[in-house]
Amino acid sequence: MSESVPTPKPESNGPQLARAALDAALKKRAARAEAAAAQGDTNRRYRPRGYSGPGPDPRDPAKLGDVLAKLMKQRGWQRPTAEATVFGEWEKVVGPDVAAHSRPVKLENGELTVEAESTAWATQLRLLARTILGRIGGVVGHNVVTKLHIHGPAAPSWSHGRKRVRGSGPGDTYG
Repeated sequence: MSESVPTPKPESNGPQLARAALDAALKKRAARAEAAAAQGDTNRRYRPRGYSGPGPDPRDPAKLGDVLAKLMKQRGWQRPTAEATVFGEWEKVVGPDVAAHSRPVKLENGELTVEAESTAWATQLRLLARTILGRIGGVVGHNVVTKLHIHGPAAPSWSHGRKRVRGSGPGDTYG
């Protein structure tokens, strides 16, 4: 593909020089297109740069959400995104009443640990476990959360510091 660029004559003026350069570029592009077709590369299109025309074009501007969705699909980030939605949109996922009295703590291997505000709410959430799983599946997709572990509030810890005595400790004064 070593094409020689026509050398302009010394008496050529500006428009003639521009026309000669344009003709050389068009010949070079046509030669590349023929070479690509000869190699069987039909997917690649050679079109002029600049204005893309009235129809859709891959160079057209795209919405940020569409670009992110395509990127997440290409990289396989759908599941981590769905898992993050469970934590970030907890109120939207389970509803405002349940979200006001509970919070997600941990999600591992499809098992979501939820901490309730009180033992009464923990019992209520255990009764609503199927409904909560259905809501989570509806918002973030099925098989993201497959099992719920619901706990009541954490009890206060009496062990402070590095040195402590084994046994019942200060809890024996309440008996």
